[in-house]
Amino acid sequence: MSAGVTEATGVTGAVGRSVPRLEDDRLLRGRGRFHDEVVRPGQLWMRVVRSPLAHARILGVDTARAAALPGVAAVLTAGDLPPGLRIPVRQPHPGLDFTPYLQPPLATGHVRYAGEPVAVVLAEDPYLAEDAAELVRLDLAELTPALDARTAAAGPPSESLPGAPPPQVGTVDFGYGDVDAAFAAAAHVVSADLRTGRHSGTPLEPRGLIAELDDRDGPGGRITIWGAAKIPHINRRVLAGLLAVPEHRIHMRETDAGGSFGIRGEFYPEDFLVPFLCLRTGRPVKWSEDRAEHMSAANHAREQEHRIELALDEGGRLLGLRDEAWLDNGAYIRTHGAVVAALTASMISGAYRVPACRSRVHIVTTNKTPIGTYRAPGRFQHNFVREHALDLAATRLGLDPVELRRINLLTSAELPHQRPMQVFGSPMVLDGKDHLEHFDKALRDVGYERWRAETRAARAAGRLVGTGCAVILEKAGLGYDSAVVDIGVTGAVRVSMGGANVGQGIETVMAQIAADELAVPVESVRVVLSDTDVLPDGGGTFGSRSTVVGGEAVRRAAVAVREKAARVAAGLLDVPPESVRLVAGGLGSHSGPGEVGWAALAAASFTPRWIRTGEEVGLIGRATYAADGMTYPYGAHFAQAEVDPGTGEVRLLRYAMTYEIGRAVHPEAVRGQLIGGAVQGIGGALSEEFRYDARGRPLSLTLDDYVWPRAASLPEIQVEIYEDAPAPGNPLGLRGAGEGGTAGSGAAVAGAVRDALGLPGDVGALPLHPARVRSLMSVRHPAHDPKRRKKEEL
Repeated sequence: MSAGVTEATGVTGAVGRSVPRLEDDRLLRGRGRFHDEVVRPGQLWMRVVRSPLAHARILGVDTARAAALPGVAAVLTAGDLPPGLRIPVRQPHPGLDFTPYLQPPLATGHVRYAGEPVAVVLAEDPYLAEDAAELVRLDLAELTPALDARTAAAGPPSESLPGAPPPQVGTVDFGYGDVDAAFAAAAHVVSADLRTGRHSGTPLEPRGLIAELDDRDGPGGRITIWGAAKIPHINRRVLAGLLAVPEHRIHMRETDAGGSFGIRGEFYPEDFLVPFLCLRTGRPVKWSEDRAEHMSAANHAREQEHRIELALDEGGRLLGLRDEAWLDNGAYIRTHGAVVAALTASMISGAYRVPACRSRVHIVTTNKTPIGTYRAPGRFQHNFVREHALDLAATRLGLDPVELRRINLLTSAELPHQRPMQVFGSPMVLDGKDHLEHFDKALRDVGYERWRAETRAARAAGRLVGTGCAVILEKAGLGYDSAVVDIGVTGAVRVSMGGANVGQGIETVMAQIAADELAVPVESVRVVLSDTDVLPDGGGTFGSRSTVVGGEAVRRAAVAVREKAARVAAGLLDVPPESVRLVAGGLGSHSGPGEVGWAALAAASFTPRWIRTGEEVGLIGRATYAADGMTYPYGAHFAQAEVDPGTGEVRLLRYAMTYEIGRAVHPEAVRGQLIGGAVQGIGGALSEEFRYDARGRPLSLTLDDYVWPRAASLPEIQVEIYEDAPAPGNPLGLRGAGEGGTAGSGAAVAGAVRDALGLPGDVGALPLHPARVRSLMSVRHPAHDPKRRKKEEL
């Protein structure tokens, strides 16, 4: 509580309780408003004409037949746009010049990936727009595509395209300590070449956008945009620059979203094209992406190849780590810049005691769909690589893989632990309580030794069953966010903040935080998100930061409201301001029985006495919170898997995770985030992968080809949420939860499959689909081969 306003006994805290989610009533009743449900009078429909080839020169684009079709309002190519437009990055990286690699809204001169926008059609209805798009003829001279990042990195710029930049954009390097000395002194050096496949978030609802112009004030009217999830304020600034219109002429409005996972809401070509065409025609313009478009045009993610080396002493203690990785960035640098590479390299040491580390990531362009951030970017990859290398080291040294991790995890005596480097301009300070203690607690709570006993019994019966574990270090809470809290004359509380509703329960969590500060029921708080007219600026929803950063902004804004109300209450109750206390639904006094409700306080704040103070009129509080650095949540993942010896199919028998959240505002929401993240990670570990043919054409354009995990094929996922280590750098003690479920799943599943097969070496790559597993079965240990063991027994 703030100075002068104390909390009264009996005011119930909302934070920490799994209250009914505010979003659920409208969503379960079918009253949600998704982008495709926004219909504006007289709207036109946009259809994008995309390149069918991965790499080609554009010799010509024939739009005549499409433009002549009745009902077609316009057909545009790059020549119809302002020259030189490129979509900028929102987070530059020191030493890297992304300029030659930025994407234009429509391809100019050549195409670099199958699915790249080349032209757009506007028509009176979506079916006509699609028919007209099929009439646009692309004259393309096909070129040889680059499809392997490591090979492309070593090659020169394309000879077929004079002036093209080199494939390697640059490298991202992080490290500390004397790595060469550590390896020179090592008793054991363990190395592996490992790869992660190409995945994407594939939200249930593909992308879409609607723009409408209000030109009542003439051609300089305002444009309203629906559907820009994730970072609406940032996207508004980008759009203002590209359209050359003032930001105040652009109004971003909230819609519900059927998932985000990092890929929805980044600034794509369509985010420029829809409002540009709206301004050009003066009519509302709508675009709804279909699934095939989404699979070839929305950000891909995760494809990396790593060469990792561990240096260990005779007892298994880590002395050093070296990792070199090649990140297949696809055809362009999109808005995230080098974020994936930076997170891959900077956090690869994890929660372990690693005296010396050097990690380098090559950012390489190829002729594939560009990549972006996807739930636990960089961490899904490096956790798999590091944890799998630890499993290899345990085999090499004859140690229990659990014990090897216990030997090397940081303890309370070493925390907080500062690594001598900066991540996104912030010092890397691991702020946990005790990583070894967490792992030991996790082993007990999950019953991992019981799993391993079951595994031994299954193997004795001839089954291919194995267990795997992984320890993760996460990050959350960097950046800033803003919030406004106001109370009206009816006592209604409204919260506006810069996050976006992408299905994670943000409305409820923000209402809980405000409700605690104002002693009102959670369900009475109205939360407004992503509306740039209500909130001038905000940080957005990404990187497990909305609750950690946005929640603190909301708390501060609510405190500002309460402090102003306390001054009003003191006058109404005729008591000193320092005697004012918080009571249910308003303020009271320690000096007497009088209480004043929020409605009366709000009404009084508009009287001449309070207008004359020069403060903003009414009960309103504004706050911006900028985190000084990231907080580092942590946890562990555990998997038990069985391999079908005939087909190579992997079936998960058990899955569990533990997670240190610091303080859970809504425990069930945290649990839901972790389970959902784990399912996505399991998909990336076992089945999900974008594949291309030799010409660079995508082969995974439907959910029959890009295989999500099915609910029937998954075990019940056990989640243990710990609140043992509130984040010291966050006033509410919060740590993020959005990505921890994904971060360790690939590592744990890979360890379980390797154990089931008894591999002396590594699994090579994720995902572990049946064909890949069958190839691994030929090199497994004889003791894990039921057929060979039976022959030996005979």
